[in-house]
This record gives sequence, structure tokens and C-alpha cells, in this order.
Amino acid sequence: MDAPSSTLYPLSTLYEGEYTFPTGTKYVGQMKDGTFNGKGVLHFTNGSKYEATWENGMAKQGSLSFADGLQYEESDWEYCNGYDRRFYSERCNGLRPAGESQITDFHPPRPIPDGCYDCGDGFYDPTHRVVTSYSGRFLRNAGESEVVLL
Repeated sequence: MDAPSSTLYPLSTLYEGEYTFPTGTKYVGQMKDGTFNGKGVLHFTNGSKYEATWENGMAKQGSLSFADGLQYEESDWEYCNGYDRRFYSERCNGLRPAGESQITDFHPPRPIPDGCYDCGDGFYDPTHRVVTSYSGRFLRNAGESEVVLL
């Protein structure tokens, strides 16, 4: 059996690379000295992606698009705010008839465990202040900012 091959690059050389985080999120793009550098994309396991220009591992400019195609706007964010509570799919496809209102962006919705909320990448359990994946795997403890939003 052959040993895995790898390419060694001189320091300060810009090259195309991939890195997969333990969470399954994958970076694909330019790298330099083992860090994200240049144009690259973070692909999240929920289907969202963050395209950015990176410098020494830090995003300098980028855009986030959710799995359903919704583009995040840092300023003038109008999606699902206090004035317009429609989900993105409702903005694209219109509202459903009376009695068929959506409770999530998906229709029909995933089964939501009693007392929990669908937060886009899993379910938030306010009793335990944790977020679990849709398959029930622990994702994270919910921080104060996340608890306030829900």
C-alpha cells in the first residue's frame, strides 16, 4: 500500500488547499503558510457557505449565503424582523392559505421536539440551554446572545 502523497510548498507560496474542521465544516480555497489566505469558501454542514477574501487566517471581506439561497445582509437586514415575519421561502413563493401557515422555513416542517425551537442548524432546548443537531447530536451550549434571539 502506497503512503499518502503530499505536496510541500515553499514558505510564502500561495496555493489551493482544503481543510476540514472536526465539526465537518470545510474550507476550500487559497492558503499560505498553512492559513487561509486569498479567496476561499467555508462550506458548513447545513448547506450554508461563507465566501471571503482571507488574510493570515482572518476574513477581511465576505458574504454569507444560507442553504436556501438567502443572502445575509449585515446592514438593512429585513429578513424575519419585527416588521416582516415571513420566512425566506414565503418571501420567494408567497404565503400559504389560511390554516396552512408555516412555523419554520420548511413546509412541511421537521418534527420539532416538545418545548424546543428550530434554530436553523438544529433544535434549541431552553430547559437545558443547548442546541442539538436534527439527528439529536449535541452541537453547542447556547450563549446569551442566542438565547435572547429565541
